[in-house]
Amino acid sequence: MSASTIKSSRVKSAARTAGAGALALAAFAAITSAGGHRSTELQPVALQSTLAAAADAVTAKAKPIDDPVADVTPDFDPAQVDDPAPAAMQEPAPAPAPAPAVYSNDLDGWIHQAMDILNSRGVPASYDGIYRNIIRESAGDPRAINLWDINAINGIPSKGLLQVIDPTFQTYHVDGTSWDIYDPVANIAAACNYAAARYGSMDNVNSAY
Repeated sequence: MSASTIKSSRVKSAARTAGAGALALAAFAAITSAGGHRSTELQPVALQSTLAAAADAVTAKAKPIDDPVADVTPDFDPAQVDDPAPAAMQEPAPAPAPAPAVYSNDLDGWIHQAMDILNSRGVPASYDGIYRNIIRESAGDPRAINLWDINAINGIPSKGLLQVIDPTFQTYHVDGTSWDIYDPVANIAAACNYAAARYGSMDNVNSAY
């Protein structure tokens, strides 16, 4: 049953109840106010008129009874429902920067570090080619120096792991490495850069160069 039907039924029932009570009161008042006469002395027409007038007055004054269901059930208006705001799109966090490479402070670490620098600059070289020439030229000693060959006689002795003379080191120095010719990584990088320019790669060097 709908809320409006329930409300209408309750109003009618209340009106009937109020009307019946008013009629009874009016009848009683008419009887008692009839100049002290007994009820049998009342005229039927007068009594009927009195009851009808009382009923009309009660009906006119009856007010609808508030419907508790309507009071607690407000009208639903979809337009008043706010659409939930869309969740803000979060940009993915940037990928963390790769950790810097760690090289051991020995011949293996020096070669790998020099190769990474050379590869980043497009200078060809292999681990085996570098290692082989280092062992022949200096036996792996970064402080090695040749004081007896023609370069030494000319005042520019060969130095370092790959026995590079100062003019060659300065000309083929690789950016990002030390300017110290005895620095093992800088020495390897400059020697490989020179060998690449003259022989195509340190891999092609098999004797004094």
